[in-house]
Amino acid sequence: MPIRPENVARYPENWPEISTRIRFERAGGRCECSGQCGLEHSGGRCLALHGQPHPDTGSEVLLTTAHLNHTPEDVRDEVLLAVCQRCHLRIDHGHHKVTRSITLAARAAAAGQLRLLGDDDLVRIEPPTPGCPPIPRPSPAAAQLPCPEPETP
Repeated sequence: MPIRPENVARYPENWPEISTRIRFERAGGRCECSGQCGLEHSGGRCLALHGQPHPDTGSEVLLTTAHLNHTPEDVRDEVLLAVCQRCHLRIDHGHHKVTRSITLAARAAAAGQLRLLGDDDLVRIEPPTPGCPPIPRPSPAAAQLPCPEPETP
């Protein structure tokens, strides 16, 4: 996925090398998503291969590198995931909804519109971890909540 011009400075200078290493050396050119996108993948991992038709959509797969914590400055291996476009968009969906809300509110404020809701009223819902219900998350700065242990009868 292309980096938005306003975010280019947030990525390290060696981002192309980091992204290439994650996508091709670590992931072997295959999507690493194992449910982070909210879908169950047959075999436990998405079958999409870089440069090949996507097994579900048929479109050509261009493997991308997703930041699971939506923080471009953080390039630790554990927060980076090589994913197809479909999984990347699903992983980022909640983040995009909040960002869009903030952008639209800023445009409205610039045009003189009064706000009805404060920043604390914006809530992001992440795709569920397999086996866990979706958990509403406060604004993007909120910490990740652990999945509660299932109750045993």
